[in-house]
Amino acid sequence: MTWYPVDEAKGCVFTNAAGFTFESFPCLYKDSLGLSYTSSELDYDPVLLRDWMVAHPMVPIIAVVLYGVFITAGRSYFKNRPAWDWRTSMAMWNLGLSVFSAVGFCRVFPQLVHNFYHYSVTENFCFDPESFYGSGATGLWVQLFVLSKFPELFDTFFIVIHKKPLIFLHWYHHISVLLYCWHAYVSKNPIGIVFVVMNYGVHAIMYFYYFLMAVKCKPKWFNSMYITVSQISQMVVGVTVTVLNVVLPPLYEKECHVKKENNVAAMIMYGSYLMLFLEFFFKRYAVKGSTSKKGKKQE
Repeated sequence: MTWYPVDEAKGCVFTNAAGFTFESFPCLYKDSLGLSYTSSELDYDPVLLRDWMVAHPMVPIIAVVLYGVFITAGRSYFKNRPAWDWRTSMAMWNLGLSVFSAVGFCRVFPQLVHNFYHYSVTENFCFDPESFYGSGATGLWVQLFVLSKFPELFDTFFIVIHKKPLIFLHWYHHISVLLYCWHAYVSKNPIGIVFVVMNYGVHAIMYFYYFLMAVKCKPKWFNSMYITVSQISQMVVGVTVTVLNVVLPPLYEKECHVKKENNVAAMIMYGSYLMLFLEFFFKRYAVKGSTSKKGKKQE
């Protein structure tokens, strides 16, 4: 399936360093949303770094191995030592990730809406993302999203030094999402932009919640259950999109840029996340809630 520009005059069509043509979103909306983009965003070409990522598939694997070593060594070190107090640093870290995710969401979400408004559902699931959304300013924020999975591993550092419980869901999520995002990006998953938007949005809220908790300024109405529900919703959408990514392409007779191995990885990842987050939800809120109600009745 060959991508085509929305503007028939092709006034906003450019060519990246790899020779792929793409339509600049800021250019299409130059009198509205386009005014908010910086020259650095407009001039960015993700091809050089993307090609480096393609040529170095061991980078994420090495990263998760070192991550595992750090967890093991760190927990062993702090086993018989007092916890550190890095609450201020943790607060700033979470605030930084929240702001970054919010900006990323504001940059990529309009492109997603534009794509589904101007192109069919099947085209959204089949077009080569390099022309569809992976180049130019949007391509920058998609690429930054993938690369952000490396510094996000640092979340675990604060858990280890503060001697907080490190649950399976936490480290499994960090490892699997880094490996999946890298593979989806270098293999050019067409519908990857949906995952990017969802994760940016959820993380903007989640990390802001963590920031408020760290500075002890969380409003009473801002219940942690809302964060878990948003995460579960993200996994439901992820599973649904992955299933559609299997069902829709065969119905279209033209070429489709869907990779079977990436679909399998997405289904395993989102399916396991959904089960784990549901288990976490029921253990933390449903069971805890029923226990507290019983306690009140006995009183």
